[in-house]
Amino acid sequence: MTLHYVALGDSYTIGESVPESDRWPNQLAAALKAQGHPVEVTIIARTGWTTAELWRGIQAAQPQGTYDLVSLLIGVNNQYRGYDIEAYRDEFQFLLGKSIEYAGRGPSQVIALSIPDWGVTPFSAGQDRALIASEIDAFNRVNREESQRGGVHYVNVTPISRLAADDPELVAYDGLHPSAKMYAMWVELVLPVVMKIIKR
Repeated sequence: MTLHYVALGDSYTIGESVPESDRWPNQLAAALKAQGHPVEVTIIARTGWTTAELWRGIQAAQPQGTYDLVSLLIGVNNQYRGYDIEAYRDEFQFLLGKSIEYAGRGPSQVIALSIPDWGVTPFSAGQDRALIASEIDAFNRVNREESQRGGVHYVNVTPISRLAADDPELVAYDGLHPSAKMYAMWVELVLPVVMKIIKR
């Protein structure tokens, strides 16, 4: 049986600066296929999207029916633009609710991911990296709290993103976004969660 998976997000989900096959949702699908679980992936994401822009993008895409798996990773552009964190809470909570609606059997089929720390990348040179890290942590406290409240799975990829401070191979050629190597490390964290979902 083919699994239907929709990935909602921004540049980290659409895989800015990596080939389509190297996007983390596509790497996840390949890993699942290798274990005998073919997956049809739908990605609703665009570089630069905030929570509000993601919702507009979802409305434009008009996803049909329900999915066996839904992932949500959103918020870095809210932080980057200096948007209010409580507004982020409200909008993330709304998007999480929509994600649960799209999942055929509710919150147990939804995975929320933490926001990576772009402050360790070459792109952030000359900026206050400690402040960026602090703000990313604050936004992640919000999405973790709302994920726990919503009963969905939560995967923390932020520590992996911070390894890029010492490993340039974890950053794509644009000096900002994750490389295929980093996305593969994310998949190592996400795959066991998905396998539990499938076995249910």
